[in-house]
Formats: sequence, C-alpha cells, structure tokens
Amino acid sequence: MPTREPGGATTLPATSDELSRLLTAVRRGRVLTVTGRFREPRSLLVREIAARLSSNFCDGAAVVALDRPFGVRELTAALGCVPGVTFPPCGTADAVAWLAERDVLLVLDGADLLTPQARAWLRGLLDAAPGLRILAAARHPLGFPPERVHRL
Repeated sequence: MPTREPGGATTLPATSDELSRLLTAVRRGRVLTVTGRFREPRSLLVREIAARLSSNFCDGAAVVALDRPFGVRELTAALGCVPGVTFPPCGTADAVAWLAERDVLLVLDGADLLTPQARAWLRGLLDAAPGLRILAAARHPLGFPPERVHRL
C-alpha cells in the first residue's frame, strides 16, 4: 500500500528503479497491466505513469476510471469524454477507425470491470491502431498476447 509522508504527500508503491522500468515498458510495449490486491496503489501507480508519459504521445494519455461494468459502448463513450484529450466526440460511430490514426496512451483504471466484449474490442483495437498503448490497473492481467505484467 502507498504510504503517507508528513504534509499528506503520497509515496508511490514502486521504487524509482521499478518506476523507470515501467516507464520504459510502456514506451516500448503495447500493453502493461499493474496487478495487485488493493486498488489504491494500482491506481496511484498507473496515473503517475500516465502523467509522466503523456507528452510522449502525440494525442496524449486518456485515463478512464472504471467504477462499474464497462462494455464497448460505455468504453467508447468514456473515451469521447476525456477532458483535455482530443478524442472523438461522445457517440462517434467508428471509434476504431478514428483511434487507428492516433498515437495515444489508454489508461484503464479498474480494468477488471471490462466486459468480455470490451476486452475483445480492445484486443482488436491493438491490431488496428499501431500507435495505441494500453496501461491497465487490475487485480488480474488482461490476458492480451503482447501484455507485460507488473505485480505489486
């Protein structure tokens, strides 16, 4: 679990060496999932990675916090409503074609809540969108073939 320092600052649940390796893994790989028993440290770590790497992607980083089951419709709607990121407007009919032309980091905080259909859609999206990287926080790995896993 993350610890609180005097003054309320939160320390990351990773050493600086681990964080450096994770940043490199996201830049070089396609999918990285941070797993662990507790949601708060996973969320904290993936959001920190996204903040540090956002400028490395032409279209930035899109953080989607999943707090209930998310299907394809909910996921594409959430992508269209991420503030500060130039994603298609809510309800865009062909999100795959739109995302295929983007260089973006997609952060899925709470990826355990993705439905099987949403997971299948994301797997297909990886094939269609070469500039897409996925960073997920979940209790268990996503199970995508190019996935790297970091256990807390």
